[in-house]
Amino acid sequence: MRARLIGLFRDSGPARCACLALVLTVATAACGRSSSSDGAFRPSGTFGGASAPPAATAAPPSALPTAQVDRVVLQRYREYQRVYKQVYETNDPAPLADVAADPLLSTVTEDVERTKAKGEFWRFTNVLNPKIQGRSTDGTQVIVLDCVRTLGAYRYSAKTGERLGSLPGGTALYQVFMKYEAGTWKAFKATLGKKC
Repeated sequence: MRARLIGLFRDSGPARCACLALVLTVATAACGRSSSSDGAFRPSGTFGGASAPPAATAAPPSALPTAQVDRVVLQRYREYQRVYKQVYETNDPAPLADVAADPLLSTVTEDVERTKAKGEFWRFTNVLNPKIQGRSTDGTQVIVLDCVRTLGAYRYSAKTGERLGSLPGGTALYQVFMKYEAGTWKAFKATLGKKC
């Protein structure tokens, strides 16, 4: 996969979109998911922040306070990044459907399938720093802007596990469009910007 690092491609089209998707996932993986434990008793059996971030908000975004929507969107963005990293490590794009929608879903799925067909897989580490950049007037689309730092990206043989190559690290602005549909937020479009 030639577009593993932010800042490598400044052109438009599928390669750029795939690079953006990779960057997002990588970035989330490096940061990890922070525990959001508030110390409250949880009779459901969950402990602290051990459960996955909420996939949906109970009410439509327009009925919720902006701060609450922003918090959920950023959680879903980080979950997208975690899943993105996972699908490149396992060459199984199936989990993407929970966190991404077309056209981004198709672009990343096709790239993972191409990587799998070559008998390779990728491991990478990104550091994320996402912020809300804007939103649609009806509140069903939110733009996340992130300065993603790629610490490293490594290509491996799926057969032997041998490392086949690497790409240098770097930083770039990454803009992801999140949309609310069927009760959840999903990444559906991404663009890669200049070094940040």
